[in-house]
Amino acid sequence: MVRANGAVSLRELARVVQTSEVTVRRDVRALESEGLLDRRHGGAVLPGGFSRDPGYPQKTHLATAEKSAIADLAADMVEEGDAIVVGAGTTTQELARRLARVPGLTVVTNSLLVAQALAHANRVEVVMTGGTLRGSNYALVGSGAEQSLAGLRVTKAFISGSGLTAERGLSTANMLSASVDRALVQAANEVIVLADHTKLGTDSMFQTVATEAITRLVTDERTLLDDLTSREQHALADCGVQVSVASLGLTAETGAHQQAARRAAGPSAPAVGPAAPGSPLPGQRRPAPPGALSPAAARLAERIR
Repeated sequence: MVRANGAVSLRELARVVQTSEVTVRRDVRALESEGLLDRRHGGAVLPGGFSRDPGYPQKTHLATAEKSAIADLAADMVEEGDAIVVGAGTTTQELARRLARVPGLTVVTNSLLVAQALAHANRVEVVMTGGTLRGSNYALVGSGAEQSLAGLRVTKAFISGSGLTAERGLSTANMLSASVDRALVQAANEVIVLADHTKLGTDSMFQTVATEAITRLVTDERTLLDDLTSREQHALADCGVQVSVASLGLTAETGAHQQAARRAAGPSAPAVGPAAPGSPLPGQRRPAPPGALSPAAARLAERIR
């Protein structure tokens, strides 16, 4: 699958090997340690370099609930009468659908998907950049897009990308997209990055926004359940990036598991604190020792080989 497509999502891997995404995520880590895979974009790619940019059809099936929650939270940061820029991407497309309800809004974008989401909004003005259409993500790129942004000044820029790290900031796999995104953020007083947990800790070829230029990160709470993404989130905060975490209901679910475990253990049992990232919830199977492959991972490794 990975050799044929270049990349595959955790959801698809879980379907193929008939196990949960939690198990697949752990097993992909083990396969990565053996040099068989690299973890990227909520899934896996062939080892040996940066991941290639998946097209729009692939992206629409990745982290859909997370993107929706992030868009809900980001939309609350937009006020009536604002002038903003919105970059290309499936997460920014979700944001645009919610912005249609904000009166007096002016949105500058290079994304046909963003423009389409706002096309019938009564009191939202949409300004499209020029440029050349990049069909894989329905975005306008090139010198025409960059020149149309020269001299522009707006309050906020909402932008996404392929990966985000504290060391390098936001990055993407396409040079033309990265260049336009840089022009978008240069026009804004505040730069707000929308990045779900699959993008944290992932690096791609072309830097879009350096960490010190990012005002705020809007992400989802799954970043707290994984060691890598949790560390990356804290590292970004240490660099001065404000972090807003969109709820998926996982915190309440975790708390319910903990209370149930405490009641089952009896009154003399010690209080159950928040689970450390990567540790099992009460009632879950404890992860196998590092390096050990589950039966599902063994089947997956056999397919890769």
